[in-house]
Amino acid sequence: MLNRLKAVLTDFIQQADLVLLGLCVTATLYGIALVYSATRYMAPDKGLRRMIIQCAALGLGICVYIFFSMLDLESITRKWKWILAFNVGFILLLKTPLGVAGNTGNRAWLKFPGIPFQIGPAEVVKITFVLLLAKQIEWLWEEKEDLKSFGSAFFVAGHTLGICGLYFVVSHDMGNGLVFVFIFLCMAFVAGFALRWFFLLFAGAGGIIAAVLLLDLVPKNMQYMLKRFIVLFDHSFEPLETGWQQTRSLLAIGSGGLYGKGYLSGGLTQGSSESLPAKQTDLIFSAAGEELGLFGCVAIMVLLLAIIFRILLVARRARTPFYRYVCVGMASILIFQTVINIGMCLFVMPTIGITLPFFSYGGSSIVTLYMAMGVVSGIKKRSPEMRRAARSPLR
Repeated sequence: MLNRLKAVLTDFIQQADLVLLGLCVTATLYGIALVYSATRYMAPDKGLRRMIIQCAALGLGICVYIFFSMLDLESITRKWKWILAFNVGFILLLKTPLGVAGNTGNRAWLKFPGIPFQIGPAEVVKITFVLLLAKQIEWLWEEKEDLKSFGSAFFVAGHTLGICGLYFVVSHDMGNGLVFVFIFLCMAFVAGFALRWFFLLFAGAGGIIAAVLLLDLVPKNMQYMLKRFIVLFDHSFEPLETGWQQTRSLLAIGSGGLYGKGYLSGGLTQGSSESLPAKQTDLIFSAAGEELGLFGCVAIMVLLLAIIFRILLVARRARTPFYRYVCVGMASILIFQTVINIGMCLFVMPTIGITLPFFSYGGSSIVTLYMAMGVVSGIKKRSPEMRRAARSPLR
């Protein structure tokens, strides 16, 4: 048993993507420091508990990274029916007593007995969704030799809209629902689907949205979503309600200046939750801006860009198109969350509950991110141009 474990670790060190792991750990440690600063206002036991959860999530995430680096994705995706059933079933668990509502009221979390943190089904399903979508595109390319027809585009888009629609209906979480759409767009574009179907998709979506707005068909229980878009163009619209969170975010970032007020010294970051709402989750970037200034914010963006570029490098050198599509899908998750979250903090994107990858507080988010990065590391191991030693004994 010990010899087997030693062989596994030796293989991991020799062939896994240690550069990617190092970048992820650096970003997470930076995030833990920011979370500590943002949660000091809480009762000592609550703040300490969050720190322990975040550190434990990092340790578990590294173990998950190692495990997923060893998986043979091609063998796993041959059982695509089971993966699809898992995706649907895991989302539907939100309708059971295990499903709980977060601070926004969206029923987007699962609370399992004995687990100290809640689990967001979307965090896990995004990863398995990428694997299934990559398998679909590979099948169309190899079996049908067709990525240009309407039927091929509809085949992949139908899967995307099905999962996205199911998740939104069950959870009412628009932010994570849109992640699935962005993943599809990135993977389909890289695969070479005809551009005319992208234009048709955007035109159709735009027409539907325009009709809903012009005919005043937005349901009353979803009016808050419309207000979040209105406030982007009119910052004076409901400044103490809809625009409050983003107004405070801009104030925090602007007050930090170039160098910041100093770690653990931000007035808004160290204040109550009303002074800077969701500062350990959605607005962690704003907390960094206040205390560490422009340089602290740039450091966050550089780390995230380095992780994304590393994934795209693995995609470029991937052994098969399937592996390439998977890498692009994983990168698209990070791109969407990074752009939306930072844009939200800068008041140029709507507030849709998207956290900043590796930096925001959230145990399940950290673990699933390392799961996704472990998948990329496994692809790197199986890429002839990037691996340094023999093939894994577990393959």
